[in-house]
Formats: sequence, structure tokens, C-alpha cells
Amino acid sequence: MALSLQNRVLTVLLFALLSFKATSSSHHHHHHHHQGLKSLHFSLFQHETINRTGYIIVKGVAGPGVSQTTTPFGTLFAFQDPMTVTANRTSKLVGIAEGTSITSGLDGLRSISIAKITLRLKNHSGSISIVGGTHNIKPSDHPVVGGTGDFLFVQGYVTSSPVNLKGLTVTYKIEFHLYWPPYATHTSS
Repeated sequence: MALSLQNRVLTVLLFALLSFKATSSSHHHHHHHHQGLKSLHFSLFQHETINRTGYIIVKGVAGPGVSQTTTPFGTLFAFQDPMTVTANRTSKLVGIAEGTSITSGLDGLRSISIAKITLRLKNHSGSISIVGGTHNIKPSDHPVVGGTGDFLFVQGYVTSSPVNLKGLTVTYKIEFHLYWPPYATHTSS
């Protein structure tokens, strides 16, 4: 009799566990949208001028030479670039992108990048930290890994796309896709 009761309890527990697992997985499936999350989407333009706002700190060891789009494998590059509201360098300055990259592709086109983007927008002020892989001549997505000020607890990603790669100053369009999780106490609009 004790064994029969034990089997029934195990069967009920197993059934409850399977029901809970099915319920929780289907419940999770319905939350792929960003419903209820505060979000902010906008674009800015980053202007990088070699030996003025961006510098090669250590020249790499192999691959193509230095150009507007390539650096040798292993090149360490540091930058502090202005960010404006349009692709024109003389448009309104609203931020600074500062960071570093290391050329990680033997073709000289790919790098691992780390940056802090400090912004002074109409309704938001603070910084966003990003990290990820950059392709110098194709769009690249960089995950947001943190923020300060009005961007505290922010999540999302930033897409960097080349706009103008000719001349001394190169220009990238930076698209921000930012989301604040429900637990963030950020309330400014």
C-alpha cells in the first residue's frame, strides 16, 4: 500500500512538473515583443579623423596596410570622435564616442571595439557603453552593456554603418535601439 501511494504521489508530481514546464515555456513564447518597455530609437553621425580624433597606438603585424578602411592585424586604435545630428560634420554636436578597437581580422576590415558614447540630447543625458565586433565597410551591431545618467539600466543595441569612407575624415551612421527594463526607476521622457 505504501508503494502504491508513493507511485501516485510521484505520478502527480511528474504531471504537475510537466504541466508547469509546458505552461511556462508557452508563456515565455508570447513575450518576444517589447510591450510595456520604455524605448528610445534615434540616429546620430560619428566623424573620425585620422591623427586628429583617432590614433593608431600600436601598428599591427600582418595583412593590408593602413587606409581609411583597413589596418594590419593586431593594430590598437584609440578614438574620441564627435557625434552630430546629421552627416555634415558642422551640424549640431550632441555627443562624443570614445574608445578603442583592435584589428582582429587578417583582412584588416574587422575589429573588436569597446566604446563609451556620452550624449547630451534634448530629454536625455548620460553615457551608453557598447562592445562588439565591427566591420569597417558593412553595418555592425554592438550590444549595449551599460549606461549612466538617464541611460542607467539601459539595454539594447547600436548599429554602426559607414556613410562616407573617403578622405581624411570618415563618417558612420550610428543607430540607437534602447530599452529600459521594467525594474528601472528611470522616469524622464
